[in-house]
Amino acid sequence: MTLTTDVLVVGGGPAATWAALKAAEQGASVVLADKGYCGTSGATASVGTGVWYVPPDEKAREAAMSSREALGGHLADRRWMARVLDETYERVNELAEAGRYPFPTGPDGTPLRNGLQGPEYMRRQRIRVKRAGVTVLDHSPVTELLTDADGAVAGAAGYRRQAGQPFEVRAGAVVLATGGCAFLSKAFGCNVNTGDGALLAAETGAELSGMEFSNAYGIAPEHTSVTKTAFYNYATFYRADGEVLEGAGSQRGRSVIARTLLSGKVFCKLDLADDAAQRAMRLAQPNFFLTFDRLGINPFTDPFAITLLAEGTVRGTGGIRIVDDGCATTVPGLYAAGDAATRELICGGFTGGGSHNAAWAISSGSWAGRSAARFARALGRGARQVSAAGGAGLRPTRGAKDVDVVEIIRTVQAEVLPYDKNYLRHGDVLRSALRQLDGAWRSVRSDLRAEGASTVTARQAVAMVAHARWMYTSALLRVESRGMAKRLDHPGLDPAQHHRITSGGLDQVWARPEGAAA
Repeated sequence: MTLTTDVLVVGGGPAATWAALKAAEQGASVVLADKGYCGTSGATASVGTGVWYVPPDEKAREAAMSSREALGGHLADRRWMARVLDETYERVNELAEAGRYPFPTGPDGTPLRNGLQGPEYMRRQRIRVKRAGVTVLDHSPVTELLTDADGAVAGAAGYRRQAGQPFEVRAGAVVLATGGCAFLSKAFGCNVNTGDGALLAAETGAELSGMEFSNAYGIAPEHTSVTKTAFYNYATFYRADGEVLEGAGSQRGRSVIARTLLSGKVFCKLDLADDAAQRAMRLAQPNFFLTFDRLGINPFTDPFAITLLAEGTVRGTGGIRIVDDGCATTVPGLYAAGDAATRELICGGFTGGGSHNAAWAISSGSWAGRSAARFARALGRGARQVSAAGGAGLRPTRGAKDVDVVEIIRTVQAEVLPYDKNYLRHGDVLRSALRQLDGAWRSVRSDLRAEGASTVTARQAVAMVAHARWMYTSALLRVESRGMAKRLDHPGLDPAQHHRITSGGLDQVWARPEGAAA
C-alpha cells in the first residue's frame, strides 16, 4: 500500500495526536501511523497524569519554572519553559472547550485542569484527529524513513500487522512522536516504547541530546507494572526486618532503594497520606489500587514489597535533538515531538515526571505539526525520487545469517536493566557494558535481515541496541554527577561541565559537548 500526503506523523500518543491536529489545521493532508491502536497504546493511554498547567500569573509561573532547575543541573532554558507553559495553557483550554474533556472543578467551582485521565484524554484525541480528516493507520509500525536525493526526509515505510502487508507513505515532512525507550522492562504502558524514532532519525543523520539522562526507574509494587511514582511521596520505606530505610524516597533517595534491592527486599507503606490525600489518590489513579484491592492489601496501612522498573528515556530527558522553535531536527523535513525528542529544554537533566512530559508532548506536538505543514507547503507536491534509509535489521552489510533477535534483546536488557549498571553508574561498568553492546550492534548490522512481520521485532531490537550505546557513550563523557546522570566514580558537580551533550552515529557512535567541533 502506498499513500501520498503532506505530513506523516509517526506515533499515536499525545504528541502525535496534537501534531496531526495542528498540521491539519494548517490545511495539510495528514497521515498518522501508530505501532498500536491510536488512542490506546503508549504510556499516557494507560494512566492518569499531571499536566504542567499554570495560569498566566507572574508569580505562579516563576515558581513553576524555578522549582526544578537545581534538580536538573541548571541545564533547562527559561525561554523554552515559558513557551511550553504558554502553549500548554492554550491547548489544555482548547481540550476543555473543543474537545469537551470533562475536567473536574474545585470546591469554589474553578476548573481543575492540571491533570488528565489518560484513557479518556486519548479517546477524545483520537476522535478529534479523525474528525480533522487525518488518515489513521492503526497497528502500522514504521520500520524506516525515506529520503530524497538531497537528504531531506520524504516519508516512511513500515508493516501493517493486521493486513499482513508492507506500506509506504510519501510525505513532504515527517514528525517523529514515537516515545522514548524503556527496553521492554514491562513498566506500565511502555512496552511499545523501544526507541524506534531515535533509530529512524539517526539513520538519516539526525543528532541526539541528553542521552546520559536516561537512567529513570519507576517504583512499582513487586511483581506488578504500575509505576505511579508520585504516590510514593507519601511513603515510608522499610528494610525486610521492619527497620525504616533511612534516606529512601521517591524524588530524592531512589538510589538508596536501588542499593538495598541489590541485596534484599524493600517494603513500604503510603502511611503519610491523610484521609483527603487517600481519596484524591484513588480518584486520580484507580488502576494503581486494583492489585492491592484484589490481594486484600491496604497500601496505606499494610507494608508491601516494591521494585524498580526501568523507564529509560520515557521518563528520562534525552532524545532527538531539536534545533528551532518548531521542533525541527538537524535533518530537513524531519521533526521530533514528545518523549522521542529531548526534554532538556524544560527539565534539564532530571525527569519532569508525568506533568512536564505531558506539557511537553502537547506543546512540542503542536509546534512540530504546524512546522511540518509549513515545510511541506513550501516544498510543493512535485514527485521526489526517494530511497530507503534503514540499515541494521533490513540491509545487512555482509549477508543474512541466523541472528537470534530474542537473544539480542536479552543482551541489551542485561546491560541496561540492572540497577548496578545503569542506575548506580561507574565508568568501568559502563565501558564493560559498551563492549557487550558494541558486539551486539556488529551482529545486527552485519548479519540481521528480517522480512515481513518479523521486521518489526528485528527493528525494535536494533533500536534498543542503538539507544543503549548512545546512552552509555554520553554517560562516559559526562565525568561528573549532574541531574539524574550520577557517577559513583565522579560524585561531584563540575561547573566546567555545565553544557549539554550531543550524540549520534550508528556504526561509530560519538558524543561531544553541544557546539563542539566534530
